[in-house]
Amino acid sequence: MIGRILMYLIPALLIADIYIYMLFIRKISQNLIGGILWFLPTVLLLIGAYLFFVSRSISDYRDIFIFIFIAIVLPKLLFFVISLLDLPLRYFFTWKVYPFSVLGAITGLAVIFIVIYGCTYGKERFQVKQIEFSSPHLPPAFDGYKVLQVSDIHIGNWKSNTSAIEKLVNIINEQQVDAIMVTGDLVHNSASELDGYESILSRINAPDGVYSILGNHDYGLYRNWKGADERRANLEDLKKRQASMGWKMLNNEHIFLHKGNDSIALIGVENQGKPPFPEYGDLPKAMRGTEKTSFKLLLSHDPSHWRREVLSTDIDLMLAGHTHATQFAIGKLSFASLVYDEWSGLYKEDNQGLYVNVGIGYVMLPFRFGAWPEITIITLKREK
Repeated sequence: MIGRILMYLIPALLIADIYIYMLFIRKISQNLIGGILWFLPTVLLLIGAYLFFVSRSISDYRDIFIFIFIAIVLPKLLFFVISLLDLPLRYFFTWKVYPFSVLGAITGLAVIFIVIYGCTYGKERFQVKQIEFSSPHLPPAFDGYKVLQVSDIHIGNWKSNTSAIEKLVNIINEQQVDAIMVTGDLVHNSASELDGYESILSRINAPDGVYSILGNHDYGLYRNWKGADERRANLEDLKKRQASMGWKMLNNEHIFLHKGNDSIALIGVENQGKPPFPEYGDLPKAMRGTEKTSFKLLLSHDPSHWRREVLSTDIDLMLAGHTHATQFAIGKLSFASLVYDEWSGLYKEDNQGLYVNVGIGYVMLPFRFGAWPEITIITLKREK
């Protein structure tokens, strides 16, 4: 997918380069060397694109190549598009400074900063969020009960960066919560991505346990396997690895968490997305046997499941991930809002709630800005 996106950007980059050269660079530097220096980064990117997508000879440097590509291409394209608005001014007036070109330059510089920061510091800027969820259905003994949620670790994309995951585990354990929930996409494609990380992740602990569910990436749907049997074997391997780490996976099933004489139902479903994402979840099956429990907590990877099915049940709170907030947000603005009605934070309808965690890891670009990698602590409160 990233290959197709980048290949679409190459013609646009060439057009932008020629436009900027003709209107700006040629006036600044009229000699041949200036022209060569201007087009040199684009030529090198084209060579890199060939080596990456055709010969695959630099595939080990995928993240670095994508970072350089975006950091160069995106600012140029934004400047090109914004400065086009100056063309009528150029045609009718003889101004020496054109406002949209200035705006385009400022925007391009801002994008360079965002890309560099997001690809270096941003992707490891772990943020702990404190949330309260009140419900009249919560048993008295669970008033103040703390649940920690992490989601979308995509461990394979961290490559050999074990120090970041060790930092994550230390932060999680420092919170001293009652139970920990991992809401899907532990791996990016394959269970083997956990090699070298199982001993680190197995250190995650809480008094009432660590619980997990499957996300769309956990099924290995985005990798070319030799056959369906190999893909199924990979999924079974993932389940076994999580069990060996001391995690309890809930696949269309439930357990009860106990405190004193009270209990709440913890329900987990397999990925229940809307197309093109897989629909393996079976909520009625997972809830069977929880009818007499006053408070129900659901783990479901895709937040769209909440409106499609969960709101019609008596589930009190659902924890989801999946959106990543597109790994980019400025305040409450994110491209994720164009796709998901609920993409980050706490949402409530009457006494029912949904919390969407924007995740820890990343897909495609090793980048996060604004939508920092998130560790969420949900404190359950009894509403009187």
